Amino acid sequence: MVINQPHADSGMEDFGYKESLDRSIGKFASFAAGVSYISILTGTFQLFYFGFGTAGPAYLWSWPLVFVGQMAVALCFMELAAKYPVAGSVYNWSKKLASRLVGWTSGWLMLTASIVTISAVALAYQLNLPRLWSGFQIIGDGSGTYDYAANAVLLGSLLIAFTTLVNALGVRLMSRINSSGVFIELIAAVLIVFLLAINVQHSPEIFFSTNGYGAGESMGFLGAFLIASLASGYVMYGFDTASSLGEETVEPRRTAPKAIARTILASFVIGGGILVFAVMAAPNLQDPQLGESSGGLQYIVQQVMWGPLGTIFLACIVIAVTVCCLAVHTAAIRLTFAMARDNALPFGEKLATVNPKTQTPIVPAVTIGIISILILVINVANVQIFTVLTSIAIIMIYLAYLMVTGPLLKKRIQGHWPPPDLKEGGYFTMGKWGMPVNIVAVIWGIGMALNLAWPRAGVYGEGWYYEWGAFIYIGAILGAGLVWYFVKGRNHIGTLKSHAAESLDG
Repeated sequence: MVINQPHADSGMEDFGYKESLDRSIGKFASFAAGVSYISILTGTFQLFYFGFGTAGPAYLWSWPLVFVGQMAVALCFMELAAKYPVAGSVYNWSKKLASRLVGWTSGWLMLTASIVTISAVALAYQLNLPRLWSGFQIIGDGSGTYDYAANAVLLGSLLIAFTTLVNALGVRLMSRINSSGVFIELIAAVLIVFLLAINVQHSPEIFFSTNGYGAGESMGFLGAFLIASLASGYVMYGFDTASSLGEETVEPRRTAPKAIARTILASFVIGGGILVFAVMAAPNLQDPQLGESSGGLQYIVQQVMWGPLGTIFLACIVIAVTVCCLAVHTAAIRLTFAMARDNALPFGEKLATVNPKTQTPIVPAVTIGIISILILVINVANVQIFTVLTSIAIIMIYLAYLMVTGPLLKKRIQGHWPPPDLKEGGYFTMGKWGMPVNIVAVIWGIGMALNLAWPRAGVYGEGWYYEWGAFIYIGAILGAGLVWYFVKGRNHIGTLKSHAAESLDG
C-alpha cells in the first residue's frame, strides 16, 4: 500500500506534492477560517474611527464599492480553488498561471504582508481590552504620549505568543478554537446589528450628504472618501485562507470555493449592517470621539447598549480579534510551508519540516510569531502604528492578488482558462462571466493599490519619510527578497525530495 500519495481529487497531483498535513477540516471549519481572517468584528471595529473621522457617515459608500471589487477577485479565486486547493494558494496559483519568478514574488509579498497583518490585528487588543477593564492599561495610564502605543505592543505581543502556541500544537486544536470563536463572533455580530437597528436616531439621509467633510482636501470630498476607503478595504481580504488550508480540508475542490463565497458574502451583509445601523444609532454624530481611536464604533456600542450588554459585546470583539490573529497566523504558516517545500525560502528544509506528532510545521509557526512581535517592538514609539501597519499590509496583499488575477486574465484571453475538467466534474466555474469579472478584478486591484499607497499625511503621518512609507517599506521588502532570489534562490528552487510524491514510489 502506498502512503501519503495525493488524494485523487485534491488538486495536489498537478504540483507533484505528497500529502503531509492533517486532512481533518470540514465545511464549517473551512468557512470559519476565511471568516476569522476577514473577521467582521475586528475589521469594522478597528478602523471605523479612521473612516468616519476622515469622511463622516458617507464614507460607508466605500463598503459596497470594496465589496464589488473584492467579490470579482473572490470569484476568480473560487475558480482557482476548484482546480488547485493547495497550501499557500496565492503563491502556487501565480506560479502555475505565470512563471516561477511571478509566483515567488507574489508569495514573498503575501508572506511579508501576512506577518505585518498579524502585528496589525494584534494591536486591536488595545482598542478593546482597556475598555473592558482599566487594569489592561499596564503601561502608564493612557495619558502619556506613548502610553497607548507601548501598551498596544505589549498586549499584541501576548496575543501573538498565544497564536504561536496554538498553531504549533496542531491544526485540530486551531480549528476547534477558531470555529468556536467564529460561532460566537457571528452570533454577537447579528445581535449587534439587531440592537443597533432598534435604537436608530437618524434617517438614511445622513449617508447622502458630505456633512462638511473633505473641505480642506485638494479633491474635496472625493479626496477624503478615497482615504477613508482604507477602513473598508481592511476588512474584505483574506478570503483565500479557505483554499490555503485546502491540503487539510475534506473534499477541498468543492468545499473551498463555497467557503470563499460564503465568507465574503457574510462579511459584507453582517459588517455592512453593523456600520450602517451604528451610524444611524449614534446619539451625537458631531461627537469628536467617533473619529478618535479611543472612541469609534466601540464608543457607539457602549452608548447605545443598555446595562452590561456593551461590556458583553466588547468581550465578543476580543474573542473575534483573537481568532482573527490566529487565522492570519495559520495562513502565514501554510504559505511559508508551501514556499519552503519548493526550497523558495532560506532554510527551506527546516521551514518545510512537518512535526510527525502534531502534523504541523512548527518552525514556521515560531519564526513568524517572533518576527511579528519584533515588528511591534520596532514601532513601539509610533503613534501612527495602527494605520501605517494596516495600510502597508493591505497594499502588499492587493499586489499579491494582482499577480494572480493578472496572469489569470492573460490565460483567459489566450483561451487556456477555465480548464474543461471544472465544468465536466461539476466544480465551480464562472462560464461566460469569467472574462468581464476577471477584467474588473484586475482594474480594481490596480486602482485600490495606487489609492492606498498614495503619499498622504492623513494616513502615514507628517514628513516625506512617513508619507512615502508605503513605497519605501514595500520597496525595501521586495528589493531584499529579489536580491536573495537572483543571487541564490533561483538556483535552488524546486520541490524538496522529502515533499515530492515521486519520492515514495521507489
